[in-house]
Amino acid sequence: MIRGSRLGDTVSRRLTEIVAGGRTGRGPSLACRDDVWSDALDLIGGKERIAVISGFYIPSVSAPETDGPLGAFVLARALSRVGHHVEVWTDSFCLNCFIACGGAIGWPDNLVRDVSLDPARAPDVDLYIYVERPGRASDGLYYNMRKEDITEWTASLDCFAVDGDAPVLGIGDGGNEVGMGSIVAVLRDLMPDYARCLCVVESDVCIPADVSNWGALAVTSALSVAEGVWLGQSDAEDRLMFDALSKSGAVDGVTGERVASVDGLCVEEHLRIRMFLEGLISAE
Repeated sequence: MIRGSRLGDTVSRRLTEIVAGGRTGRGPSLACRDDVWSDALDLIGGKERIAVISGFYIPSVSAPETDGPLGAFVLARALSRVGHHVEVWTDSFCLNCFIACGGAIGWPDNLVRDVSLDPARAPDVDLYIYVERPGRASDGLYYNMRKEDITEWTASLDCFAVDGDAPVLGIGDGGNEVGMGSIVAVLRDLMPDYARCLCVVESDVCIPADVSNWGALAVTSALSVAEGVWLGQSDAEDRLMFDALSKSGAVDGVTGERVASVDGLCVEEHLRIRMFLEGLISAE
């Protein structure tokens, strides 16, 4: 089990360049610092039971988006491979797509949990990791990137970050995700037109990335560097997860189309990011 590890300057800098270089043109990733990757490892260190929480439902197309589940499952599996007990949590709107995505890489169905019906009965954990999960704004409502109120379709799974006793690692790319409240003042300056929709729920470590999946994969890469072995997915597994998500109804969150892409970026771009992240094993 990882018990905290500081990464070298070269790896830390490259992680930020690879997944938070401003490739998508959105503001949050500009606030990413090189030290967040070591901070994430320190937060994970020594935690026995971890919940990875994800799922972003798009009411206009009645489907969850492809950003979130892939990164959540790859990170969850990496954590389990180094000795942590990990469950992936989501809501009833996203559950079927999550089971399909996890199943594509052998993640057990019984470790995917719908905690939306009764969050109070969710098992106790030592760390919450949020990947692309909507978080409440200052008015208590939940918003998508089009500034639309999606509260009716969003279970308040940020309650664990707000009311729970365990620390929180938050990964997002739009500023409306759980954990981004830790940098909300910076994001208001970067995204003034979106300020009222920004999430105010804070995290102990906040990772703003170009794409949330990539942020989760970068944490996986940091874990891999600490262990000296690649703990992430293969290209073939990436394609299997994309295919499973598409067949189960998930859509690209930017285009709204049921295709193998994330935030308007094709699967080949995702595979290129994966290749760069795996390559960091030899850079430390």
